[in-house]
Amino acid sequence: MPRVLVVDDEPQLVRALTINLRARKYRVDSAHDGASALQLAAASHPDVVLLDLGLPDIDGIDVIKGLRGWTRVPIIVLSARHTSDEKVDALDAGADDYVTKPFGMDELLARLRAAVRRAAPADEEDIVVETKTLTVDLAAKKVRRDGNDIRLTPTEWHVLEILVRNSGRLVTQRQLLRDVWGPNYETETNYLRVYMAQLRRKLEQDPAHPRHFITEAGMGYRFER
Repeated sequence: MPRVLVVDDEPQLVRALTINLRARKYRVDSAHDGASALQLAAASHPDVVLLDLGLPDIDGIDVIKGLRGWTRVPIIVLSARHTSDEKVDALDAGADDYVTKPFGMDELLARLRAAVRRAAPADEEDIVVETKTLTVDLAAKKVRRDGNDIRLTPTEWHVLEILVRNSGRLVTQRQLLRDVWGPNYETETNYLRVYMAQLRRKLEQDPAHPRHFITEAGMGYRFER
């Protein structure tokens, strides 16, 4: 039974989440401020953290940074902050997903299940990622589309590998630029437009209507199986 740490200063929301999660066999701990959340996370080692950004003592971004100092636990942000910049800040700080309030419980539970799956220990089968049309072999550094080998440049492969290893998660533009080209290129978003267009042309059946390489406008990219 996965353990979930709910961090929010709205008692009614915490109660609703606790009831819904426990009904689905999750173990639930809760904290109402950032300091308590950091202490409880260190003591209980949750499998997933649901984190509100607007906490009374410490900003949620700083809580994310505090957690990322010692753990890779999946962090799903729950926040009423709607702007792309605020979402990107949370994701760049180390959050894995972002759900805007108000949200549907079914959507949150689906994202929670996905976070638990991604955090599970990888086995050898996870080295190969398959969709209906693509096979990406991360160990062999090979990709096939409709059974045919596809040649990628080293840079195209690097972009693809980062997206595939974060399958289902938004990878910000800054993260991709930093990881592929280096910290001096974090504003060169034109690089990403060029390389994403090349990947879609080589790997998508309909590059104009991509199924796997999804753009989140102003934020980043997501690989969907």
